[in-house]
Amino acid sequence: MSVRTPAFLAICLVVAAVVFAVSIAVGNDYVFFAGYVVLQYVVLSTAWNILGGYCGYVNFGTAAFFAMGAYSTVAIYKFTTGDDAYLAIPVPIPVLMLFGGVVSGIVGFGMGYLTLRLRGAFFSIATLALAVVLETLVVNWDYVGGSRGAYIIRPEQIAPIGSYIRYLFLIMMLLAVAALAIARLIERSRLGFGFATIRDDELAAEASGVPTLRLKLIATTISGALMGMAGAPFPYYISYLQPDSTFALDYAVNSIAMPLIGGTTSWVGPLIGAVLLGTVQQIITVTISSAVNLLIVGCLLVFFVIVAPNGIVGLVHTYLQRKPDDFVGRRHVDAEAPGSVP
Repeated sequence: MSVRTPAFLAICLVVAAVVFAVSIAVGNDYVFFAGYVVLQYVVLSTAWNILGGYCGYVNFGTAAFFAMGAYSTVAIYKFTTGDDAYLAIPVPIPVLMLFGGVVSGIVGFGMGYLTLRLRGAFFSIATLALAVVLETLVVNWDYVGGSRGAYIIRPEQIAPIGSYIRYLFLIMMLLAVAALAIARLIERSRLGFGFATIRDDELAAEASGVPTLRLKLIATTISGALMGMAGAPFPYYISYLQPDSTFALDYAVNSIAMPLIGGTTSWVGPLIGAVLLGTVQQIITVTISSAVNLLIVGCLLVFFVIVAPNGIVGLVHTYLQRKPDDFVGRRHVDAEAPGSVP
């Protein structure tokens, strides 16, 4: 029996509350710093999977949408609290996330309208080119800091939560819950079935009357909006934002590797991949060095491509499908054994 979306959302909120309470009980704010990054990748990998997993269009431009959300926050911050500020009231982060989601969603729609007529590697190259073009624009945009970067001054405390990093952690956790709920709702809806037809055979879907271009535009818009919302709080997390930190290769590689490792055909795959890979990366960053993170991602990706091409979810699904057959086969052999009782 499947869990309905309101019940699923309630369960996710309860789990999020438990995780937040346990993190506070640990008594170390580094848990919130590391946990924020893991949750950020949960959102990014889930957003990538809406287009890359459900529709089968591999997007290399994750960093572009993430950066649009981050630099939207910087632009609003300069407008409200900078030296040439026009307003004196700082904008709350939830509002910044909505604004970043709108900006990145519009960019995603525009990118989809221009590139979704391409397929396969041509579409992937076009999304990579989008990231390069946007990075060039940001580097030459002095208002948001350009190549020298921009500083964001964040409060030390926020009542009644405590330290500001706890607040950012809580905001990102709620966004992760929303992203998972959206992905699950899409997967079980007519929209998700339309995405699946595009992934399986787009030409056959078009011949059957499926509005493939419209569905792909919806996918790029939702995916881009979620990525932009994930990037909006990032300037407050990092305090100093520069193009190299937002357009980094890590976002593109991780957002692809995490769904592939977890499984791309289900909403739970990106969650498993992001939690597994993100936690391993944070542990390696503390114990060894952050420079080997991409090496670990590459090794794990090669391993899972060879051992489990459909990811962890596909591996578990295959095991559960075979297990009843094996059980029935054993019963059949036992029944035919001499002296056995039917």
